[in-house]
Amino acid sequence: MARLEAARRRIEAAGGDPEAVRVVAVTKGFGPEAVVTAAASGLVDVGENYAQELTAKAAAVAPLTETTLRWHFLGALQRNKVRTLAPLVSLWQSVARPEEGIEIARRAPGAEVLVEVDTSGVAGRNGCTPGKTPGLVSELEGLGLAVRGLMTVGPQDPDAAAAAFRTVRSLADQLGLVERSMGMSDDMESAVAEGSTMVRLGRALFGDRPPRQPATER
Repeated sequence: MARLEAARRRIEAAGGDPEAVRVVAVTKGFGPEAVVTAAASGLVDVGENYAQELTAKAAAVAPLTETTLRWHFLGALQRNKVRTLAPLVSLWQSVARPEEGIEIARRAPGAEVLVEVDTSGVAGRNGCTPGKTPGLVSELEGLGLAVRGLMTVGPQDPDAAAAAFRTVRSLADQLGLVERSMGMSDDMESAVAEGSTMVRLGRALFGDRPPRQPATER
């Protein structure tokens, strides 16, 4: 996939190791064919924001690829969706509240999770504040979950995004966490420069998303 090679060149130009910075193919809004394309290019990490899309695509692509995919759940987590997601999700990237951790620990004991850190301060944005992050990490570990690191969605302003990524990197270092899921199609260079170990790419791999269909129950 030419777009994947271009993304890896961007990672390298930003000072990252393309072999070490994990690329998560975000197929939100695309059909199952995007997952098949990613798998055929060697990408086994696939991210989805909505429970309904993840479960539907996992079922659709199972007969089409021999690759064992690692599904990442990226969206704000509804506890009533955890039961259906639990058999599929390899990494829960967006845990922001103890209640979510409790449900994950109930349905998938020992699951690997990231704590989502809200570095934007925008009302309604998912995530735990930086100040509350150490406490949430401790609570999740107390539930028996494997907290691998932190995740954030950077602000749109480039300077603010760089500062946000720096904050998350510092927090992860303080907490002894190895994973920093930071950076998307538009800001991956800034994230990689600040120590991202995982970038979440949609448009950079698949182009513009098709128009959204009318909202349905997720």
